Amino acid sequence: MPFSTKSPLGTCHLSTSVAALILVLGLSAAVNAQTPPKPAPAPAAAAAADAPPPAPGTVLATVNGKPITQADLEMAAEDIGPGISQQLKGKAKDAYILDYLIDGNLVAQKAAADKAAEAPDFAKKLAYAKDKLLMESVLTKIAKSATSDETLHKIYDDAAKGQKPEEEIHARHILVATEGDAEAVLKRLKAGEDFAKVAKEVSKDPGSEGGDLGWFTKDRMVPEFADAAFKLKDGEYSAPVKSQFGWHVIQVEGHRQKTFPPFDQVKDQIARYAVQKAQSDLITSLRKDAKIERTSAAPSADGAVLTNGGTGGTEPPAGK
Repeated sequence: MPFSTKSPLGTCHLSTSVAALILVLGLSAAVNAQTPPKPAPAPAAAAAADAPPPAPGTVLATVNGKPITQADLEMAAEDIGPGISQQLKGKAKDAYILDYLIDGNLVAQKAAADKAAEAPDFAKKLAYAKDKLLMESVLTKIAKSATSDETLHKIYDDAAKGQKPEEEIHARHILVATEGDAEAVLKRLKAGEDFAKVAKEVSKDPGSEGGDLGWFTKDRMVPEFADAAFKLKDGEYSAPVKSQFGWHVIQVEGHRQKTFPPFDQVKDQIARYAVQKAQSDLITSLRKDAKIERTSAAPSADGAVLTNGGTGGTEPPAGK
């Protein structure tokens, strides 16, 4: 499959919260995690759970007079949501996030009282966080535009057209230590014994149930094995075949042309590819047009000093 490219940014988690600035640990989360599960909600409570969320400006709580709104909760959900237990859903998840925000505000207010913002490195950390949020806002926009249905179908269609016809076979094998053992196996098979039964009794390959290797193309197997297997007709046994693993007796159960997987089966994989490629292409173009100068003190992977605007192996891949 051609849907695998590496981005220098990896698969970005696009957080949108500045909670990292105050180093909030979600103190009440540990307490909440130890409380016993609540009984099933009554019908009225269940109906409330299905109600639409409050308007963004709705105040959910105040902490020493400072309001926490529905918009704050939604922003925090984008930031910490993926890390929350999958068992927490709906209102329970919202309550967890609200506790997180309350704890965060309490810690932030203490930090303000302690004049943490006046620390020598606070302004630098704040500037770093701002740059990070700006970067993520652009990458989020790029990700959305890269994953439209039209774009994903085009990537899929191009990949499908580019796949060359390729034969697959469905085969079984029995792996033994010596050629003599393989000859004995072959004799039993020709006498009518069931291949899977013999494989379970004597095969040294623990990774195949009853010797079944499933469907595979020729390049998936070591050459000696593949050459012998792809010469067989359906139902035929091979003569003993030696490989680096030992001696094989092979039976082919079927031939077919390799089919391209349906769109829905690979849609998520295509989307990841599309996002990573779009983001990588953006970074590549920005580096190309920028003036990037590294000083003699700058580290580099090979120890060389790089002052050529980001070339010399530091540009991200094009994502082909």
